[in-house]
Amino acid sequence: MNNIKKVGLTALAGSLAAISANAAELSVSGASVLTYTSEDNSETTGNPYGMKTNLSFTGSGEVNGYTVSYMQTSADQFAGMSSARLSVDMGDMGTLAFDQGSGSGLSTIDDKTPTAAEEIWDGLGGAKYKSGRVGAAGSNGVFNYINTFANIKVNAAARKGSGAKNSDGSSSGAGQGAWDFALTTDGANIGMPGFAVGAGYGEAEIGSAATTAPGGEDQHATAFANYAYGPATFGMQISEITRAKVAGVNEEAVRWGVAVNVNESLSVSYGESVVTYKTPGSGDDDEDTKGIAVAYTMGSMKLAGNKNEVSKLGGTTGSEDSMTEIALSFAF
Repeated sequence: MNNIKKVGLTALAGSLAAISANAAELSVSGASVLTYTSEDNSETTGNPYGMKTNLSFTGSGEVNGYTVSYMQTSADQFAGMSSARLSVDMGDMGTLAFDQGSGSGLSTIDDKTPTAAEEIWDGLGGAKYKSGRVGAAGSNGVFNYINTFANIKVNAAARKGSGAKNSDGSSSGAGQGAWDFALTTDGANIGMPGFAVGAGYGEAEIGSAATTAPGGEDQHATAFANYAYGPATFGMQISEITRAKVAGVNEEAVRWGVAVNVNESLSVSYGESVVTYKTPGSGDDDEDTKGIAVAYTMGSMKLAGNKNEVSKLGGTTGSEDSMTEIALSFAF
């Protein structure tokens, strides 16, 4: 019996050695961000100072002729997995990945207006602030396919059930399936030098997995165009979300922004958006947002600031919010 055990352990050790020889090494990068945040008069700022530290692990290797890559970003001293991605590069057949929060499909172009720092909706209104941003499938628990056809990049995502981050061996029952895609290209590929354009569409089933009657699908659509001329980039985007639910509030968003590189270190930007909430039987209500941002970069250090404001938050008269943030970040 002891001899059998020794043979088994020897074979196992050989197998592990073979696996280890083919394993790819992980590289580590990170960033630390120190922030000062000031809320408006209706909110309590409290201690305005905060810090976030990110560590990113990436690795890739060849498996059966394909390049397999893994990425994981952990935030705030490993308090939880922020995002992870496992992908297989199949060459001309494209890249297939499973995404847990890194960004896939329509969500990759939810706001493509140029900015020097954060988007103009960042830090406003919490969960109430929808801002007309699209993304039917989301980026959690989705399968993602990326490829390029005739100079047009296709980024498609699909999920079964809820868009939740599940650990291995677990599942989430709430929510329904969804799919979406984004198409993007450099304008030079379509005879429009200086432009970057894109569009996307998706559908998300409403209700939960326990719903017996079909509930229909919410429809998400968007299109954008950015134009760069010299040090300046101007961009505009339109988006629409059509709700399938009875008495659902549809959203139509129009946003624009301009960013200018003053020099190789300093950039500034300004943007505005109008989101129209179409409530059945109650008419339309507009939510107005504007924001300004400044960023100064010196090597691996970046100092950025932005001030964002919104009126008629969520289309509600008298509901306003504003936020000012200064962030000092270091990449390592």
